Amino acid sequence: MATLHPNSILSEREREGKELTVVAQFAEKVITSAVQYSDMDRIYIYNRILALVGEDNLSVIEYKGLDSLCNALIHSAIKNGKIKDTQSERDILNDQLMDLVTPLPSTVNHLFWNKYQKSPKAATDYFFNLSKSNNYIKTRAIAKNIVFPAVTSFGKLEITINLSKPEKDPKAIAAARKQSQNGYPLCQLCMENEGYRGRLGYPSRSNHRIIRLMLDGKRWGFQYSPYAYFNEHSIFLDEVHRPMVINRQTFVNLLAIVKRFPHYFVGSNADLPIVGGSMLSHDHYQGGRHEFPMMKAPLMRRVDLGMANIESGIVNWPMSTLRLTSTNANAIIDAAVKIHEVWKKYSDTTVDVRAYTAGERHHTTTPIAYKHGDKYVLDLVLRDNQTSVDFPDGIFHPHQDVQHIKKENIGLIEVMGRAILPARLKPELQEVAKYLLGRHNQIVASHKQWADRLKDKYDLNNDNVTGIIHYEVGNVFARVLADAGVFKLDAAGTSAFMRFAAAVKAVK
Repeated sequence: MATLHPNSILSEREREGKELTVVAQFAEKVITSAVQYSDMDRIYIYNRILALVGEDNLSVIEYKGLDSLCNALIHSAIKNGKIKDTQSERDILNDQLMDLVTPLPSTVNHLFWNKYQKSPKAATDYFFNLSKSNNYIKTRAIAKNIVFPAVTSFGKLEITINLSKPEKDPKAIAAARKQSQNGYPLCQLCMENEGYRGRLGYPSRSNHRIIRLMLDGKRWGFQYSPYAYFNEHSIFLDEVHRPMVINRQTFVNLLAIVKRFPHYFVGSNADLPIVGGSMLSHDHYQGGRHEFPMMKAPLMRRVDLGMANIESGIVNWPMSTLRLTSTNANAIIDAAVKIHEVWKKYSDTTVDVRAYTAGERHHTTTPIAYKHGDKYVLDLVLRDNQTSVDFPDGIFHPHQDVQHIKKENIGLIEVMGRAILPARLKPELQEVAKYLLGRHNQIVASHKQWADRLKDKYDLNNDNVTGIIHYEVGNVFARVLADAGVFKLDAAGTSAFMRFAAAVKAVK
């Protein structure tokens, strides 16, 4: 059992027993963890916790970390009738409690930029560790994700089956429909989420903190993703709620971010439906400390785009990518603007590439910036969101024969070679394994044709079936990326890509 801290404010029973209730233990952790508090704040903190969880059922427990204390306090709050026993209310209270051990936004920003004077990495290490320790980054949930590599003709791709985001509580969904929507915060990326309590159908953000930074004279925010898809998964968000757009300012901002945080990459989802991300209403970028497969891919060939002080080439990658490299950030920005503007208006019907149909624009880019030593690198991925009778979901979108594995949009992270596959695949692939081994199964009909091909291709047994399924899922994902590539990696596609490069060079 934990022993009495001499300066704690405890009941006589606690003093005599030399033990701390869970409330007192949590108060101790608040005082010692949150830099803005001192011994003078003990009574205040103790009473703040009581207000949240109630004053009965305050058990004495052995200290096993903040998570165990939070769970015990949540259990007390339910018994005391302070909250209902629903996942939504549990999450809200958990984040309110963890808010107490989290420094105020002003303090976090002050500490971050002080540490930045030592090094950018020291600053991000501090903020990342804080965001994990206060449970804003859901490390226990993220650990549930299934992750495995897949060797393909494009190198080693990264496959993840995303199990971290919790299923929405049906009761919470039903209740949220009855609530009036006040439009605050306007979306989950707005700065107004910092410290927001949350509500039914909207996540709690009491323990959320945002670093403020200036990008080309405009205020932006830097935070981590609660359900990270890769190491130090970051989000850079505009202070103003306005739609995503890819333009010169985008390239200026991306290069400014990697200059400020040279150990991170940063990229933007495309700004059109189908080829864009899931949140197009608020301008933002994603970054982090991770080297993706696309970033490791070599150039397939160098190309002359008619731009000085720039090395440029076509990347050996299934999605059509031009790589720009230079020590001069402004030269890269100018080159990126030129490529982007030419691509927006470029058509080549021999390979189904059309900039407009019936006045609707179809072309944009997905840009990714990072540094190699003293050089800036910008990968520009060409995107086309056309649909057709044969491909109603998108001509350059996962085609129907691979949608049993992946049918969702191909966003920034997947463009770079890390698959974010739906949670449904965990049980579905288990049934595929049973089917392949001739056992009783409940295989989903959409997987059967694929599974039959695997049966014909391999001699399957208990020892190799999981590895083979993973390998083949990786190859399906490679095909998904190839479907999304506008210039295919064949003779016709390569010739078409070179024609586009020539069109860029021709523009003065």
